[in-house]
Amino acid sequence: MSNAINWFELPAENFDRAVKFYNEVLGASLQPHQMGEAQMAFFPTKDNGVGGCVVHGNGSKPNADGTLVYLNGGEDLADPLSRVEASGGKVVMPKTSIGENGFMAIFMDTEGNRVAFHSMN
Repeated sequence: MSNAINWFELPAENFDRAVKFYNEVLGASLQPHQMGEAQMAFFPTKDNGVGGCVVHGNGSKPNADGTLVYLNGGEDLADPLSRVEASGGKVVMPKTSIGENGFMAIFMDTEGNRVAFHSMN
């Protein structure tokens, strides 16, 4: 096993709002896809890395108390974190040092999911 995680899904009550939020915060373009009755928008991946999506319609509900997913904050997570509140989310924990493991920050997305960023700077 090369990675303990190979896929994640962030549930959305309002699919378009959630996709817009992550597009703006990450400065990326999530790729929409219809899978049965579920709407999905895939986060960008590189070289068969861990993948994930925003999903609506599979019965999942946003949750502030469940599993905490850490998104790649790039060179410095301060960059995407600076766009969270302007895009409709809320910063819950600012950029915080975790010693030799870099930095982390936690935010709530527009759907009520608690999500984190990680970066080495």
